[in-house]
Amino acid sequence: MRCSSFVTWLGLSLATLVGAAPAATKDKRYLVERDGTNYTVFEHAATGAKLEFVTNSGICETTPGVNQYSGYLSVGTNMNMWFWFFEARNNPSTAPLATWFNGGPGCSSMIGLFQENGPCQFYNGASTPSNNTHSFNNYANMLYVDQPIGVGFSYGTDSVTSTVTAAPYVWKLIQAFYAQFPQYESREFGIFTESYGGHYGPEFAYYFEDQNNGIANGTIKGDKIDLIALGINNGWYDPVLQYKAYITYSYNNSYKALISQSQYNSYLSTYTSKCVPALNSCASSGSNSACESAENTCYNGIEGPLSEVGNFDVYDVREPSNDPYPPETYATYLANPSVTSAIGAKATYAECPDAPYEKFSSTGDDSRSFLTQLSDVVQSGIQVVIWAGDADWICNWYGGEAVANAISYSGASAFDAAALKPYTVNGVQGGTFKTGGNLSFLRVFGAGHEVPYYQPAVALQVFEQTMQKKVLSST
Repeated sequence: MRCSSFVTWLGLSLATLVGAAPAATKDKRYLVERDGTNYTVFEHAATGAKLEFVTNSGICETTPGVNQYSGYLSVGTNMNMWFWFFEARNNPSTAPLATWFNGGPGCSSMIGLFQENGPCQFYNGASTPSNNTHSFNNYANMLYVDQPIGVGFSYGTDSVTSTVTAAPYVWKLIQAFYAQFPQYESREFGIFTESYGGHYGPEFAYYFEDQNNGIANGTIKGDKIDLIALGINNGWYDPVLQYKAYITYSYNNSYKALISQSQYNSYLSTYTSKCVPALNSCASSGSNSACESAENTCYNGIEGPLSEVGNFDVYDVREPSNDPYPPETYATYLANPSVTSAIGAKATYAECPDAPYEKFSSTGDDSRSFLTQLSDVVQSGIQVVIWAGDADWICNWYGGEAVANAISYSGASAFDAAALKPYTVNGVQGGTFKTGGNLSFLRVFGAGHEVPYYQPAVALQVFEQTMQKKVLSST
């Protein structure tokens, strides 16, 4: 599990996803009270989807005048997807809209909300949250989504077995969100994600653009999503490039050598003779069995053994395997009945449950490359940033840079040839970066897997510059 890998509609119509649309031709909005909690209910006539949410729970975001909404979207029969929305702290009526997805596959986006870039954090393992002055909602209206069903607070029937089958449900959520909150429909929109988001981000962005094209030519009904930015930190994009990066990073990183030269040579031989052929078989056949076999082959030959060569945390190589940071106290907080009642949660919080992960594993999704989709997104002109904390082992920066250099677009040759240069925030160096056209790559110094936790000022600057449709630049 990597938590915290051009498809068409696959024959899934809107009615298939959300159930047949009700007979009513108008949307319905009404209030209900349940167990002392007041909910707003919105029934979307066009798709049959239903939103049920709590307004201004007072949990996490405590900035006066900043609205928040938390609750569920029904994306199908007994399919309830959890979302938590925070208005921008500055100029919410004109600020852009961004979504955050954690990875896994099968990990909750509450990780990002409470440990990384949300309005509050549990500093030093405190039992209650405090204000995060570097929250992403300083700049943008932020929407955190638990997907697929069964992850985090989402509950019900989970029919998602791959990155590709996850995308339509995320699209549905945004469509229903626009219908309930039409004031955000015209806003510029960004997707930010991490880890297995190297799969999610490219595919979700590609799928959104494909749907937008369908809306433009009249073959699909819906609201256009004005996607302008895609940001992925410490992502898992392409297994051929990134299994090799495990070996490179283990031998040569800034913090500690994990293997010797002879071990490096041995692992490289295993990679070439066993892992690459298995991944090529997955790519050529596309079959679930071939891709699942490739995942097992590469894990057993490379990732698994390398992760155990020393006592280190795969998410922060500087620390031992029992590293208590980022603090997990947020999960205890989310188990408090008074908290779950206030935010309208109807399920027991599950950070990274096994069932959704196992469905992805059964299709060999981890072994499938999303470099083609990522290239298409860059080619479309969307602002893209690939970035990585350099203390992370599991989705390390060597692999991220290799992926960035392999993206196919008009500026690829110049980008590949460009050297990394210092990236500063108010004159303080936070990493090294390079840019080309609408693509940026950044290595973040002193950061583990969850970059915004370790380097919040760097993360917020990266987020703001990317959402402003700019390549990265030092300040």
